[in-house]
Order: sequence, then C-alpha cells, then structure tokens
Amino acid sequence: MAFNYKKSATFRLGQASKAYRARAGQQLMRINLHPGQELLIKVLAENDGRTMSELAQALGVQPPTVTKMIARLSAQGVVERHVADRDGRLARVFLTEDGKTLVNDVDRTWKRLEREAMAGIDDKDRKKLRKLLRQIERNLSLSSIDDGEDDDVDTSLDEVPKAQLEQA
Repeated sequence: MAFNYKKSATFRLGQASKAYRARAGQQLMRINLHPGQELLIKVLAENDGRTMSELAQALGVQPPTVTKMIARLSAQGVVERHVADRDGRLARVFLTEDGKTLVNDVDRTWKRLEREAMAGIDDKDRKKLRKLLRQIERNLSLSSIDDGEDDDVDTSLDEVPKAQLEQA
C-alpha cells in the first residue's frame, strides 16, 4: 500500500508552515519588511551591535543571507553597519532609531499572527502544541544522517513510549 502523505503529520506541518509564511509575508509587508527580517530586528533589539557571524548563528542562516538582509535593511534606514577600528574585517550591526521604533511594529505583527494562527485552540492545547513543535525541531535537528532505511516508515505513534511524548 502506498504511503498516504496527506494523512501524515509532517505533511500537515509543512502545509501549516507554508500558510504561516504566506500570512506572515502579508502582515510584514504592512510594515515594509520581508519574512526573516523581523527576526533579525528582534535579535538586534535583544543585543544590539552583533557581528555578521553572530547574527547568522542566531538566525540559523548562512552568512551571505545575513549580508543580503543587512544590505536591504540598511537601505531602508533600519540598521547600520559599523566597521571596527582595530579590525576592518569586523563589522557590527546596530538598529537605527527607525529600527528601534520598528521593534514595536514587529511585536504587534507577531501578536496578530499568533491570534490568527491559534484561533479556536485553547490554552492547554497551545501549550501542548508548543512542546510538540519543540520536540519535532529537536528530532529533525538531530536526524541529519539519512540511513536510507525509512522507506516503510509507520507514521503512527503507537510504538513511541508515552513518557517520551509527555517530555515534548
């Protein structure tokens, strides 16, 4: 029997992720940002003056991606790059006054997206969903090695110990 991908949790997760990204893109356009840029702004708001490599690590992206993001946000007047006096190769990125103002807009956008995405889901289920998503993230982060033996994967959770699910 063929694998029914439409009934798999990972397919649903992917579909939800695509829908979220599309909706986030619409909401972020209202404040002149693209998806991903808002996280960079929040990361700088927490600790302004990070290097490009620190930003890449914090965002979980490659350095060229950060370089492109910084160039775009700099052109908008949201961030500034300052080259270190002692080492011209080292640049730190800072929010401008406009960038600092944008942090509140990002927060409002994220709150709006959270309300829309979680509509009809009670607090208990939201908490469980956060835990399960963290577990999926950990599982996928750890399973970077493909052993090629998953062709007949059973998507049921019958074999997963209940204690393991509760840890999620």
